Formats: sequence, structure tokens, C-alpha cells
Amino acid sequence: MLGEFAGLAGIAARDLGLFPPPGPGLPVRLRDALGVLELRASDVRVERRWTDGDLAGEELSWTVGFGPRTRAFLLRPRGAAGPLPGVVALHCHAGMKWAGKDKIADGPDPPAPEVVRLRRDIYGGRAYANELARRGFAVLCHDAFAWGARRFPLPLAPGPDATEPGRYDRAARDHEHVLAKACTVLGTSFAGVLASEDLAAAAYLRSRADVASVAAIGLSGGGARAALLGALDPRVGAVAVAAMVSSFRDLRDEHVAAHSWMLFPPGLTRLADWPGVVASRAPRPLMVLYAAADPLFPAEGMRRAHHQITESYRDAPGRYTGTFFDAPHRFDVPMQEAAFAWLADNAGGA
Repeated sequence: MLGEFAGLAGIAARDLGLFPPPGPGLPVRLRDALGVLELRASDVRVERRWTDGDLAGEELSWTVGFGPRTRAFLLRPRGAAGPLPGVVALHCHAGMKWAGKDKIADGPDPPAPEVVRLRRDIYGGRAYANELARRGFAVLCHDAFAWGARRFPLPLAPGPDATEPGRYDRAARDHEHVLAKACTVLGTSFAGVLASEDLAAAAYLRSRADVASVAAIGLSGGGARAALLGALDPRVGAVAVAAMVSSFRDLRDEHVAAHSWMLFPPGLTRLADWPGVVASRAPRPLMVLYAAADPLFPAEGMRRAHHQITESYRDAPGRYTGTFFDAPHRFDVPMQEAAFAWLADNAGGA
């Protein structure tokens, strides 16, 4: 593990008790370790409504008490009668903070060229939240802290990419460590603030009279957020995590370097290995979609994670589905279709 830090890793595991079995009460200890804040979506406004063929959409905004207003899309089948199963669809990191929800959801305006390219590369070329809504779900996609409408004002240095989104994303990448440090100084963490906002979004979706239940889904950084949301909120039913589950203990230098600070909140590994966090929602339904050719995670780490989660669900074996795809780091159409079918069986829907 961690190449040059192998000796330190052994000492730390001995003296600090790293990667213990998750055990009972992990969600409570996890909430404290992350520094989860009590946020709620207040002053919710419907900014626009639109229809697109068989879909109806609302553009929403709300405040969580700090920073710019959150912007969100709520997508549902047009003319659907009765409460629908709801899904919080969580956008990825992908090194693109200029856009948030727009990476996975089409709103009333055409997507930006940068978003089109990203969807082509990791989402099979489609806005998967809209496709999920067509299957009979009410799908909520919101901009997370530091993304999209929740962006920070950052100095945009000149560079080879003359577009404002490109320059912003480069500046945001270079400043993410400062953001993580600031969160830590305030007694929380980057992951904790994101989880707090996701909890607020899930609570809002649950409060709607046209929504019967709440599930969560996400790829990569969105998958980490879905896993934490599912661990922290017992009212979240089914959770699907794509290309974001591996044992921490198998990570090497290149894997650590490739990931955002959101995956490394201080103190997390003294509570459990990452698969233990993901599985702490047992026996509630969980699906993990492993991208077997993912360069961001070691193959042995994904296999170890699958084994650990299977063990956590040994008393409810039908509630965990772990599926390996011969794919790099992405949530492509075959993976999406597998997740949609699983959600239909475990969270309701058409």
C-alpha cells in the first residue's frame, strides 16, 4: 500500500487500529467523524417549469444557509399520476466543477459543449437522470457545494484553455486542497459538507407530496456521495454506487493521487475501510457496479471490497448486488440499464 509509505502504513495500522470491522453504530460515528452539519433546503422556489416529450421538469432553487443558492432539476414522467418513487441522482467530480447537475441531467437549456464531451466520455453520451425519470421515477439532481451554482469566485489565470469553464476548472483543481483545509479548520470536512447538502436534498425530495420514497445513485464522486448518503440517512431506501468502491488498504500512490479530497476525510479509516462504510446501510438494498478496468482503483481492492460487502450482507444476501463490468472509469449505458432495472426492483418504478 502507498509504495514509499509501506512501512508507515504498517506502523499506523498497528498503533492507530486502521480499517477495523464496521461494527454497530458506525453511521453515528461516521456522522461525527465527517463533521456533518444540520442543513435543510429552505426558501425553495420553482424558477422554471418545462416539458420535453414524455418528461416534465422543474428548475428549483433553495438556500442551505451559506453561499449561493443551490440550483436543482426535478424530472418526472409527464402526466404521471400518484406519488412516484424518488431518486437523488448525484453528479460526479470528474475534475469539472464549472458544471454540476448538468453533467447528468438535461434541463430546459441545451447542455454546454464541455458537458456534451464529458457525457460522451463517461456516461455513454446521455443524460442518465432523464432516462431514469422515463422509467417512472421522480429524479432530483442538485448542484453540490463548490460545483455549478455553488461555485466559488476564483482567480482565473490565462492558459492554453481560453474558455471560462476550462480556466475555472483548472483554478478549482488547484484550490481544492485549500477548500479541504478550510473545512477541517471549521470542524467539518469537504466530504462532510457535501454529505450535509445531500442529506438536505434528500429530505426535501422526501417532503414532496408527489414522492413516495427516496433512493440514491451516483458515479465516481457522485457514487461516494450516494454511499455516504445511504450510510447517514436510514430513510434512504436503495443505493446504487458506480465505479467508486475499493478497499482503502489496497490503494497505491497513483490511486491516492488520482482522487479528490472528498474521498479522504480525516479519521475515516480509523472507523472502517471504505467497503465497511458503503455496507454500513445493511440490510437495506445496495448495488455496487464495479468497473473492472478502472485505472483509479486496484483490481484487488475491488475484489476485496466485494468480499467485505458480501460478508456484511450475509444475513440479507438478496439485498446486495455486486456486478463487475469490463469497463474503465465510467457509468456507461449497459451499467446504467443494469442500475435502472435494479432500482425498479428495489425502489419501485415502472
